[in-house]
Amino acid sequence: MSEGLTRRGRLRRDRSLLIMVAPAVILLLIFNYAPMVGVVTAFQYYDPLIGIWDSDWAGLDQFQQLFADSRFWHALGNTLYLSFVQLILFFPIPIVLAMLLNSVLSERVRNFIQSVVYLPHFFSWVLVITIFQQMLGGAGALNQWLRSQDLETWDVMTNPDTFALLVTFQGVWKEAGWGIIVFLAALAAINPGLYEAAAADGAGPWRRMWHITLPGLRGVIVLMLVLRLGGALSVGFEQFLIQRDAVGHEAAEVLDTYAFYYGIATTNYSFGAAAGLFKSVISLLLIWGANKLAHSLGEDGLYRK
Repeated sequence: MSEGLTRRGRLRRDRSLLIMVAPAVILLLIFNYAPMVGVVTAFQYYDPLIGIWDSDWAGLDQFQQLFADSRFWHALGNTLYLSFVQLILFFPIPIVLAMLLNSVLSERVRNFIQSVVYLPHFFSWVLVITIFQQMLGGAGALNQWLRSQDLETWDVMTNPDTFALLVTFQGVWKEAGWGIIVFLAALAAINPGLYEAAAADGAGPWRRMWHITLPGLRGVIVLMLVLRLGGALSVGFEQFLIQRDAVGHEAAEVLDTYAFYYGIATTNYSFGAAAGLFKSVISLLLIWGANKLAHSLGEDGLYRK
């Protein structure tokens, strides 16, 4: 009885907070969990005219076709390669920028820089790629300047050999500001007295960074790395879909575009669902493995052990 009263007391105490969070929970249930019912279509010959309940059962036939398709393995290899490049080149940049920004003494300058860097996060991929096209495309500002100097033009937007670097730098320009916010919050949680004590002991900026700043950021870095590995197979659908025709499918085909072109676009919805389910399962295993590794290193990861 007392436990029931305690629960009611907690509900009364947290009622306003629960009301505030309820719309977000409802949206999460509707748009993230309710669609999971559609996973069953990966095991069917799904026909949208008769619905999930009346479509014929296919078992593992869709997955057999998926694994027998060389285009699928090419898309998977492309996805892993592009994700690796982005992890190496993209992941450290918000950390470095956050530490540099945190060292700016003027709060007004720091807020201005943070706002400018964060602004591209709100741009759509169509706008981002259009800006890059205007700067680096065949008729863009860079090539126009090279022509004016009688120099050879530089093919960037349609070159499959440098496509991995192109999409990585597009992602850095668009999303680095979002990561900076997370790491700036972690830097603000570090006790300033540690820096003062280290400076009093004669530690220079590099030693303070190595022995205070980086250890203070380690938990957040590990958490963001776990999340990044969990999304390793989701390198960006819109970004690659828009640029696929320009550089060719050999360079730009990833799992998301593969599922779209050979599943949804051909009305073979079950095949597309099988490709999506495969990606989701592997992503779950990656995030589980990364979280276990974080626990073995003494970090919390996504949750405390």
